[in-house]
Amino acid sequence: MTGISRRKSVECKTIDGTTISAWLYEVDGPAPAIIMSHGFNCVKEMALPEVAEGYQALGYNVFFYDARSVGESGGTPRNLIDPLLMAEDLSDIYTYVSRLPSVDPSKIILWGLSVGAVVSACAAAVDHRPKAVIMVCPLFSFVQPRKRDTAFAQVIQDRVSQLRGNPPHELVPFTARGDNPIGMAGAGGPGGRESVAFMRLAKEKGAKGFRDRIALQTYHKLAFFRPAEYLDMIRAPVMMVVPELDYISPPEEQKAAFARTFTVQPPMKLPTRFVGKDR
Repeated sequence: MTGISRRKSVECKTIDGTTISAWLYEVDGPAPAIIMSHGFNCVKEMALPEVAEGYQALGYNVFFYDARSVGESGGTPRNLIDPLLMAEDLSDIYTYVSRLPSVDPSKIILWGLSVGAVVSACAAAVDHRPKAVIMVCPLFSFVQPRKRDTAFAQVIQDRVSQLRGNPPHELVPFTARGDNPIGMAGAGGPGGRESVAFMRLAKEKGAKGFRDRIALQTYHKLAFFRPAEYLDMIRAPVMMVVPELDYISPPEEQKAAFARTFTVQPPMKLPTRFVGKDR
């Protein structure tokens, strides 16, 4: 291989046998690698390929994958978003990437957007092999207190229904008004409406494997998910990109969470600029 190659489709397996589908952007090696994790219920065709191409142009291998149960990856029920299990999967993905001929296994970075950012952080909290973690507009809060009781009742009702032989209940992540049963990601406000517009655009562009549906039991998984509590367990350097006008994940929550990584290294303030973002 000479110079920068075009991407190719690859697959790897997790410890439980689930197939993870990915795009591999290769460069002449052995060279550093970046493992990219996408946002909530997204697929690899949505918004981020340009980012992967940019890193490839800078000399990095990039492994950009569909999380389990979404897109072209395996896993059932479909569109059941389980962040802690996704963090475990990321360790298996890391092992696969570290064995690629084009990759220097001592120079692998985890990169994640939104939910993918906190999945990357949770993976690095237990798996200390990554050499750095880049978190872009990470999302730290999910179930809002005002909606908790009603949402939890729906989750349990669905579990009872499934035990009777019924299929898992599904719903849209955001209604047309940008709301959802747990109030996550700026639901009911500008953040929710931004998410609706992004999901609508994905459907219009025909993102392969994208479904504007999630399994209701996703909310059961999110109820137990406390990613900020794992940050002080990370041993690798952490970079957090915090958009100043983030209506999906409040900037103050992101900054407060980043403070928990100071046990690893002192904070570094980078120049601020306004940038657009997609989830």
